[in-house]
Amino acid sequence: MAIQTSSSPTISSIISRYGENYLMGQKRVLLYDQFATDYTKYTPAMSMEELMRSDTTYVPFRSRMTISAQTISEDTDLTPQTRVDATVGVTPTSRGDALQWSQNASIKAFDQFFTGALDDLGVNVTETLEALCIDTALAGTWVDRYAARASLDAGTEAHRASESIFRMADGMFQDMHVPGYEMSGGPNWPVVMHPFVAHDIMESTKILAVSEYSKPEIILNWELGKLGRFKFVVSSYAKVFYGAGDNFATDVDTSLSGAHTQLDTTLLTAANVSANVAKGMFWMVGTIESGSTFYPTNERFVPLSAVTTTVTINGRAENGGLYYPHADGSDIVANDSVYTMLFCSPESMVRLYATDPTWGDPEAAAAPGMPGVAIVGPLWQGSAHQWKSLAWKYFGGYGLLSQHRLYRYECAVSYEDGA
Repeated sequence: MAIQTSSSPTISSIISRYGENYLMGQKRVLLYDQFATDYTKYTPAMSMEELMRSDTTYVPFRSRMTISAQTISEDTDLTPQTRVDATVGVTPTSRGDALQWSQNASIKAFDQFFTGALDDLGVNVTETLEALCIDTALAGTWVDRYAARASLDAGTEAHRASESIFRMADGMFQDMHVPGYEMSGGPNWPVVMHPFVAHDIMESTKILAVSEYSKPEIILNWELGKLGRFKFVVSSYAKVFYGAGDNFATDVDTSLSGAHTQLDTTLLTAANVSANVAKGMFWMVGTIESGSTFYPTNERFVPLSAVTTTVTINGRAENGGLYYPHADGSDIVANDSVYTMLFCSPESMVRLYATDPTWGDPEAAAAPGMPGVAIVGPLWQGSAHQWKSLAWKYFGGYGLLSQHRLYRYECAVSYEDGA
């Protein structure tokens, strides 16, 4: 385990005491998890603890009876129908991570570097479980797009989101009898999207804002308004395939030269792309998501300036640098990004989790509002208690209930047109 010391890696607050607090970024809560239902709803005779004891737990489905064409005979009995059943398996998994630092580092650094460890741990829990949930929520194969993902172009209007997509989704959901939130006018369903997608839709049609609802119907985090039967759930954490679309002749197709760490504000590229520093609204660093394998540490940034292979960036980290570390050879592209609109049922997924993730450990505590998660520590370690550690662990998982409850539409956005 890597132990934070007073010199490795260097903590700038030890050397120069410029301030008293680290600037912390935006806090967040889970986005896609709100469309998952506890598994126990489908097995009321079994507790969550019992369900977690299996390697794979199954959600059962049964067929309905077919429409009858039988007439009543005076001397022949009716022929009974035979129903069938099917199952969907949910396999629990685990996640966890930790921080560890030395007493000497704690003495030399101002308190906020280490007292903020619990806050950092909380953000890590949320981001990790969100990535786990996204792997299920976007794993469905009911997907539409105007063109292949790699060909979606921000400069082509037909490649963007529009009201017609909602009319199509509305018809499909009604036709398939997808369960929704029961409202006075019939079922309503959520649709999850990035703010850039919401902009394109609102440019073409007027949505009903939450402030204009005739009665209180706000039931979702990040609910902005509704269009027809769909409630807009608008969040910057909605899944985006960074740089996975058309390259729009940006001529930025290179990779990182050497590994880069979090908070880096300059990047070294394998090729000289300085002449194209103004191309693209964003550049992406990571691995292009061309299929169904997702890379949650992909990120994008705004290139500010470049001298040969050194690019100065404006990223999402608190200091404007990289939020995640990236390995040597990671992709760097300025292609258009591909945005997702996830039309879903409020019961699109099921979740399993350990009801007592502490497992009776007196040094652990269940994380409030995070089922299946326990925080362990802070713990003194070492013969002289010269180290301190803080960790979290999670036991649980998500499963996709049915393909017809999650419909994904992929599109480009107008904001990236000509950028």
